[in-house]
Amino acid sequence: MAETFPVTGAVELAVVERSGFVESRHAGAAIVLDPDGVVQTTLGDVDTPILPRSSLKPLQALGCLTAGVTLDGERLALATASHAGTDRHVAVVRDILHSAGLGEDDLGCPPSWPTDTATRDEMVRELGRPERVRMNCSGKHATMLAACVARGWDTAGYLDPEHPLQLHIREVVERLTGAKVAATAVDGCGAPVHAMSLTALARAAHRIGTASERSPFGLHRLAGTLVRAVRENPWAIDGPGRPDTIAIERLGVFAKGGAEGVMIMTAPNGVTVALKVLDGSGRAATAIALTLLVRAGALAAADVAGVITQLPLTVTGGGNPVGLIRPTI
Repeated sequence: MAETFPVTGAVELAVVERSGFVESRHAGAAIVLDPDGVVQTTLGDVDTPILPRSSLKPLQALGCLTAGVTLDGERLALATASHAGTDRHVAVVRDILHSAGLGEDDLGCPPSWPTDTATRDEMVRELGRPERVRMNCSGKHATMLAACVARGWDTAGYLDPEHPLQLHIREVVERLTGAKVAATAVDGCGAPVHAMSLTALARAAHRIGTASERSPFGLHRLAGTLVRAVRENPWAIDGPGRPDTIAIERLGVFAKGGAEGVMIMTAPNGVTVALKVLDGSGRAATAIALTLLVRAGALAAADVAGVITQLPLTVTGGGNPVGLIRPTI
């Protein structure tokens, strides 16, 4: 059976401190590439495959763009989002579907409550129920469906790994990573997710995060457009007060977290981080990535310190702050 790296391949990345007592430790692996894409730092096993989960979305979005779908601005940002399901997010997803002549029933992702608390509370008060369009991956699914329409592919079965769209996305993933897909699994939203090493994931993130819209290569031009769309619409990729949105708004990074403790992040100068927290907890992932970028000289320590105070890292006791989740790298 295929599997990710073992505990022996992990190093401590963060701790949870309560009242001066280290209560828990998060171990994992990480890699840092310099502005030219050369390996600068490795921590733990960065060569054994991991499942990138939603950190794969920028690569999947580029697969859809190269298949022929045309998106820009907030619609393009939603194509690579793990959104919070607010009404604003949902309106854009519906717009993507409508522009392709499709509806919410065409989505293959499962019905879900929004992860935005205020939106969910309002839906409960209105006796609402989970909806496919509220699922945090609905932007990706709407874009996949739109790509099928653009190419004349059947929208039924678009999540099958052997569907023409998914075969095309896999090819684009391998072009961006420079490596063959190690294994394919089913993501939480039902779409295929491809296993790769952190080194391969970092390479792809660097190529996307540093791409120019003036590149002579079509894939790179599209990547540059995607990154600009995310940086101009950080609310779309995550949600108000959520880690990816905060990091992008405040620091200008290109960031995309994934389930099970995965994170990719590229600083404005091109330094790129890819990491996996082995226990699957993503609560420290953004802070770890930002700390690694500070260590690499890509971000100012004071700027990052200010952003970290905005992240949900406070440990409480009796309703009061008593500790902190903090990187130890």
